[in-house]
Amino acid sequence: MTELQDAWIRLDTLGITGALALVAAAGFMRRPDAREPIGDLTPISVRLAIFEGSERRELRVLTPAVIGRAGNCHVQLQDGDVSRRHARLEAEEGVLYLRDLRSANGTFLNGEAFEGAIELRAGDEIDCGATRLEIEEIGA
Repeated sequence: MTELQDAWIRLDTLGITGALALVAAAGFMRRPDAREPIGDLTPISVRLAIFEGSERRELRVLTPAVIGRAGNCHVQLQDGDVSRRHARLEAEEGVLYLRDLRSANGTFLNGEAFEGAIELRAGDEIDCGATRLEIEEIGA
């Protein structure tokens, strides 16, 4: 081999080593925590009391959380009057909202029908079909 070929091999080796070092360094960089703001959306913890028939259960979810009958919903309800994907709890700029997902029988907040999204507060009652959900705690 000539000196020129040896020099090129050394440069290629250095380039590959440098690229591998960058990849390794990127792997050690801090990944964002899921609770950190993502734009103006920040997940919020919500504690719910769910009343299905004569049964009461409590559930804590992190927004965004889908309410419905489907197996992949965060808040699964067994009520046949509830749509598969009925409503969603979501947060924006620290405020909790309830959004109706165009459910067949509608979603009610404190006995009143609404469309789109509406702000929620602790103590609010959500009716989906014959099931009632009460917002017990927001945050914390």
